[in-house]
Amino acid sequence: MFGFKASKNGASAAVTEQEVLAALSRIQDPDLRRDIVSLGFVKDVVVDHGKVSFKIELTTPACPVKSEMERQARELVAALPGVEQVQVSMTSSVRPVAPSAPLLPGVRNVIAVASGKGGVGKSTVAANLAVALARTGARVGLLDADIYGPSVPGLMGVSGKLMVKETPQGPKMVPPEAHGVRVMSLGFLLDDPSQPVIWRGPMVGSGVRQLLGDADWGELDYLLVDMPPGTGDATLTLAQSIPLSGVVIVSQPQEVALAIAIKALKAFQSLKVRVLGILENMSFFLCDECGKRHDIFSHGGARAAAERYGVPFLGEIPLSPDIREASDNGTPVVALKPESPQAIAFGEIARALAAQVSIAGFKQRQVIPLRAV
Repeated sequence: MFGFKASKNGASAAVTEQEVLAALSRIQDPDLRRDIVSLGFVKDVVVDHGKVSFKIELTTPACPVKSEMERQARELVAALPGVEQVQVSMTSSVRPVAPSAPLLPGVRNVIAVASGKGGVGKSTVAANLAVALARTGARVGLLDADIYGPSVPGLMGVSGKLMVKETPQGPKMVPPEAHGVRVMSLGFLLDDPSQPVIWRGPMVGSGVRQLLGDADWGELDYLLVDMPPGTGDATLTLAQSIPLSGVVIVSQPQEVALAIAIKALKAFQSLKVRVLGILENMSFFLCDECGKRHDIFSHGGARAAAERYGVPFLGEIPLSPDIREASDNGTPVVALKPESPQAIAFGEIARALAAQVSIAGFKQRQVIPLRAV
């Protein structure tokens, strides 16, 4: 009646660890396309008579199917004969795609956020993606590498002088934290942030290296780097100074913006930097009063470009006054209005980005393909 498997003497048979693992092996990771047991996600299985406990350690706290995976695991194990109670602990451990760089010893993944031209909302996208990732429980940093136009301090609502601390490697700047994200920018080092930065190429490269290496980032799962527009000295310095996990290309849907975004994509590919995906900013506008959708800058160009060049399409962000107002007030819309359609769009893209980092890390470690037995 209770579904217990009876032994010869009439007592219910105790479930074994092997049976638990066999049940859990029916759960597939949709991104890595293997079961969670063979991937090594299932840890610390304990069987105490009818009570079963185990841990599922995912590759990112931003896993989009985390809740569904927990539900499946609970139901599959609970259905085993002899199981009376199931305890599932969902944890995560973000794995690096590339080897750790001496310049950033505690940072697991460095992700460039780039565009071919200015005015596409790249810095706003970078700030909101950083906050969205932090809200999943990830340890996140945001580096403003736009030397000529540092806007991240204003977008994140951070100002003032930096603290400096002594470390075994010497004095280091302490990135201030805002909305759960550690932030670093050249804007913090300027006596007058309103003054233009007039630097030649070598100084730009030196400035980027200083922002990277002279800051005490601590332990980070993801460091997002807001790149300057184009493919100049800052891009070369970043690609040559540290092993990047990949780059996200931000574009608008119209052909002119897309054509220049594709140049940025090809530039990073020529530098052997993995393209984690393209996203379409200012993709469409929804009228608050009538609910009608307006494709002001056309629509769907970034998705088509992603398909054409064989890279992931991460998603669409609508054009909205809420994003602009939140940015002007120093609070990304993901933090200010987390339930808004705009914040939800950023959250979905952040999870898609985290999934691409996990896929890239898995492929990097998969030196010899597994054979079916």
